[in-house]
Order: sequence, then C-alpha cells, then structure tokens
Amino acid sequence: MATEDQAAFDDEVERRPISWRRREVPKRRPDPTSLYIYVLDEDSDLADEFDIRTRLAARQLATARVLRARVGEHDLAPWFDAVGLGPGLLILDGVVAFETRVGDRTSLELVGAGDLLQLPYQRSDDLLERGDAWRVLRSTRFAVLDAEFADRVRPWPQIAQVLLRRAGRRIADVDALRAIACQPRLEVRLVLLLWHLAARWGRVDSTGIRVALPLTHRLLGQLAGAERPSISHALARLAHAGLVTGPAGDLHLHGTLEHHVETLIERTSSLRSPGPNGQADRQQIG
Repeated sequence: MATEDQAAFDDEVERRPISWRRREVPKRRPDPTSLYIYVLDEDSDLADEFDIRTRLAARQLATARVLRARVGEHDLAPWFDAVGLGPGLLILDGVVAFETRVGDRTSLELVGAGDLLQLPYQRSDDLLERGDAWRVLRSTRFAVLDAEFADRVRPWPQIAQVLLRRAGRRIADVDALRAIACQPRLEVRLVLLLWHLAARWGRVDSTGIRVALPLTHRLLGQLAGAERPSISHALARLAHAGLVTGPAGDLHLHGTLEHHVETLIERTSSLRSPGPNGQADRQQIG
C-alpha cells in the first residue's frame, strides 16, 4: 500500500456502525485468598527505599491481603471499595488491560507489576457516558493496600512517596500514548507504540527486541486507535519492510528505534514534498 495518510484508509475500511455496542459478558471477581504477604518482599523498588535495619522494622507491618485473578474480564469494584481510603490495589505480577469506552470506541491502557490501581474517577459534571472495564491478560496477583495498611506504614513515608510516584508514572505513560495517537499514519503509531511497550516489557534477543505480551490485533488496535483489520494490514506492511515481525503476542522489533523513525517518519516527510508535477510522490514502505 502506498505511504499516503492512513487516516483515509481507516475511515473507509474499519469504521464500525454507530449502533455497534460491545456484547456484555459476565465479569469475574478476583479470588480472595487467606494469604497475607510482606509487601517489601514482593516489591524490590519499595524495599530499596530502606536501609537494612529500617527495612526489617517496616517489613513486619507492611503486609497486605492478596487477590488472584485469572485471564478474563474482572469486576474490581468490590475490592476498590475494600481499599477505602487506602492507596489502592498494587499489582504484584501479571498484565492487566484497563479499557475505557466512550460511544462505540474503546481505548486501552496496559498495566503490570508495580502499578497502583485506584477506582476510576468520574467527574459529576462530565456529560459523556463512559464505561470502564478491567481485563486480565496474564494471571495476576493484587495486594490490597487498604486504610489499615496506610495506618500501619505511616511511620515510613517512603512507602507513600514511592506509591505516589507510581501514580505519576501511569499518568506519564498515558500522556505518551496520547502523543503517539497524534501521529496520522498507522504504521508510525504502531512502531512508536511497540517501542514504548518494549521499554518496559521488551527483551533483547538475537534478532532485536522481543515484545512478548498477550496481545491480539484487536487489543493493539485499541492501544493505537485503529480497528483490527487496519492493524493486521499495517503489521503486514511493517513485516514486509523488515521492521516488525511475528504474531501480535510475540512481536520482534528489528534494528533500532532511530532506524524505524528514519524509515517511517522522516521518509514520509520527504514523500509529502511536491514532486515534479506538483503532487506528493508516493512509494511503498521499506
């Protein structure tokens, strides 16, 4: 496909009828356990805030109840209620997708180990009807950091400071996704998105960077702001160009971010410059 602005392609091929609504499916609830964990043993970044002597004292009181959630959509509302005035639900391991639906479109945020989840805030003066859902993509454990936890760790403000930074990190990640979504071409959005995910979940191997996440083309579309068919076509074009290969759940980024940016963004700028006949030249990627 020519390297023309992908927005027109998206509008023509992937737009769903405005009457489309997501089919409601039963939501599971994370399974409560009788297990209480030492939070500092599970979260090394929190533990690193203390010297050895102080860590031993804080460890004994920084305990929390554990929830286990299998793959699927889950209703976290009862556990946010249980958190009360506490910090929130701390992800110990796993991958969770936070879906936000407005009208007939759904956006996605991926969260994982170390992220702090809180009840989504709904402004009373917001005129938009919004739906939120939590979907576990990889079996996940949550630590319930409730009001009692907050009282117990009050002598160690380092814990609250780290958790506050975690909340700020999530905001920064969402801001990055918003900036990526401003790119008009889908291939560019996908490449920037994958490098953004690789910074946290990527692993270096012999072929480049491997991003092994339980994603589908539909979920990638919700992250990149496109429908599933467009994602499939864009990934095929990126594979043909030798930039990104593999299935959605095990993608490989070949080369460097700089190479990808030069191939997709800088070349696109030159292709849009007027040609001899006064119109922008069009070429294939790669």
